[in-house]
Amino acid sequence: MNTKIIKIQPIGFQWEMENPFIFCAHHKDAFPKGNPNQGPAVSLNGRNIGSDFSHKDGFSMYHGDIVPGFPEHPHRGFETVTIVLEGLVDHFDSNGASGRYGMGDVQWLTTGKGCQHSEMFPLVNQDKENPTELFQVWLNLPKKSKFVEPNYKMLWAEDIPIIEIENSNNQKSKFRLIAGEFMGKKSLEPCKDSWAYDRENKVSIILMSLAPNSIITLPKVSPTISRNLYFYQGDGKIEIDNNQIQSSSRIQLNGNEEIQVKNQDKESFILLLEGEKIQEPIVQYGPFVMNTEQEIHQAFQDYRETRFGGWQWDRSDPVHHIEKGRYARYIDGKEETRP
Repeated sequence: MNTKIIKIQPIGFQWEMENPFIFCAHHKDAFPKGNPNQGPAVSLNGRNIGSDFSHKDGFSMYHGDIVPGFPEHPHRGFETVTIVLEGLVDHFDSNGASGRYGMGDVQWLTTGKGCQHSEMFPLVNQDKENPTELFQVWLNLPKKSKFVEPNYKMLWAEDIPIIEIENSNNQKSKFRLIAGEFMGKKSLEPCKDSWAYDRENKVSIILMSLAPNSIITLPKVSPTISRNLYFYQGDGKIEIDNNQIQSSSRIQLNGNEEIQVKNQDKESFILLLEGEKIQEPIVQYGPFVMNTEQEIHQAFQDYRETRFGGWQWDRSDPVHHIEKGRYARYIDGKEETRP
């Protein structure tokens, strides 16, 4: 009996998650040069504009019709953790906050009792292509935090711990520590109402790029933790407990075992999601994640009546000026800027 690996399955279009995580999307788009409106400077004919997930010519418009991305939409009862490896995201929300972030930045948004936000991908380069790669992870909130005030926090790329380990050929494996602890390092703190804020909940979000012929060890944590590796990209294989595993695989692991991951002769890219389960009922319907069906119905009613604070911006898909740099303006009016 294999006590280390619980399940191996294809990732597929919809990544299967495990409590306390709800959802994960990986967007990797070869956006072309931009036009003055920060949209693609190419024809959009042949796309289902408004709901384009076609990846035609290497990119999708998603729900945008001018700029790619996700115009104004609501959430309640969970958190979004948006990790941008390449490209930019323009943020606007119903609390009056806004921002532009990317190139390694992470936005940690607690939706709490409800907010609307937009996430557009501005194509600011008119003289060259605009490749974009990002992950968005949804992390559940416990019942006590589902009606907290919405809030968000920026984890700027310059501050996020990146751990590097060399193999025998002086090639480096890199570990981007978004949440949790790894190899003696601690992540930045998330929003204070997050399940991840209490270190006893052992939430870890780590992006790994494993050098060829490298070996890493995941420590034993607890018998109740959920631990999943998403081997999302790579031309080779990894080996765990004598199992050869190819890319586009989810590996559900025993969190109470030390796990050795051996990478073969190609670079491999893995997302680790782990954490103690929230021992409460979970009811999800679209953008709302609550504990009961009644709370879901109430969320829809509250949104119809209040629109979670309304929408003060002049369009549903707002973007910043093309020359705007990385910055965050928070709900309390505080502003941060980065180069």
